[in-house]
Amino acid sequence: MAARADEVQALRELGTLEQAEPREGDEAARDELTRRAGSYVQTDVDGWLAHALTAHLGHYRDPAAREAAAGLLPPPVLAHAALLSALAHLAPDVDVDQLAFAARLAAAGPEATAGLADLLTRIREQ
Repeated sequence: MAARADEVQALRELGTLEQAEPREGDEAARDELTRRAGSYVQTDVDGWLAHALTAHLGHYRDPAAREAAAGLLPPPVLAHAALLSALAHLAPDVDVDQLAFAARLAAAGPEATAGLADLLTRIREQ
């Protein structure tokens, strides 16, 4: 886990984290990076994981890995992923950079963000 946390940190420093595909255990690497930072939230890593979860990248291609993420990632990351997913279905051509607000919403109010994602999903399904 510590070795993968070092790899993720190196990708961050190189500015290539967004191009990397997550691997099994990256949730633990995220936790390790947060621990090393004195519990400071790693917003870029959280955003990377939320996007990967939404887009089914890396090990999240496996439905079991996506299901397991619900127990491994904190509520703001899961809420961010849920909102990204709902927005992607409503506006499929939107650029991921235009959705930066979703991370801020999820960090500020994960329960409200998850509720918004649920509402948007229900609207889409009607």
